Amino acid sequence: MGEAGGGPLDFFFPEPRLGPPAGPGQFTPVPERADQVRAVRITHRRVEIADLDAPPIDSGDAYLRLHLLSYRMVRPNSINMDGIFGVLPTVCWTTAGPVDAAQTVAVQMRARAAGRHIEVQAVDKFPRMLDYVVPDGVRVADASRVRLGAHLAEGTVVMHEGFVNFNAGTLGPSMVEGRISAGVVVGAGTDVGGGAAIMGTLSGGGKERIAVGERCLLGSNSGLGISLGDDCVVEAGLYLTAGTIVTMHATGQRVKARELSGQSGLMFIRNSVTGTVEARPRVNAWGALNAQLHAADQPAP
Repeated sequence: MGEAGGGPLDFFFPEPRLGPPAGPGQFTPVPERADQVRAVRITHRRVEIADLDAPPIDSGDAYLRLHLLSYRMVRPNSINMDGIFGVLPTVCWTTAGPVDAAQTVAVQMRARAAGRHIEVQAVDKFPRMLDYVVPDGVRVADASRVRLGAHLAEGTVVMHEGFVNFNAGTLGPSMVEGRISAGVVVGAGTDVGGGAAIMGTLSGGGKERIAVGERCLLGSNSGLGISLGDDCVVEAGLYLTAGTIVTMHATGQRVKARELSGQSGLMFIRNSVTGTVEARPRVNAWGALNAQLHAADQPAP
């Protein structure tokens, strides 16, 4: 735990556990020490959560929940994350470690006086996941694009412009080149295309948690505001909100997209002649993920 004068800045749990308290883990705790440049003290604190169905009560509680998600010990939306922004401090994340945001300039001056240069990477409540948890069998091209608390299943690839928020992620091998917002889960074999966005629950008062099924394709720069079942396609550039009027290609019936939420085997396109949004039954497969790209590395013989 890194602690400044205003309280804890972060918590690092190399071996989080579910269930009753157990004995010591395999890692030896680092010695407690003071960092004079950052004006913080690295110390130890035991953190236990009595009820994961209750909201987090402080920053240690919140960090442990975020670690549980990124270690894939719990799935997104399975534990209570209500009010997490209120218990997490805003931190200046630097190449020297977390810094009290209000003391950033003073820290930079002390570093320069010591002949060091500190790079500020972000000012945020959530750190980069890879600085705390590196899940087995995943690839992340840009660490800043995945927050601690993201759930990345084995075989997931997050490319440079992909983004995965906390309490969201993948449930199987997936390609992520677009945005997976908080509360969203994506099934195995799905491709979230470049610039695609899946609406979350943090802004606008939305409470609907969107789930994307298996073997779906969200085309480049598409958007999604409803859930999809398995084997669905959203055409590139089409933003499908819950209120979008969709024409059923087989019958000509018009419905709001929310009435189709969660259904499988649909392809959503915009008719290039009439401009109407249509839902057509899937006939041909869009293809599949490249197995070599998503295979976990095998140990050398």
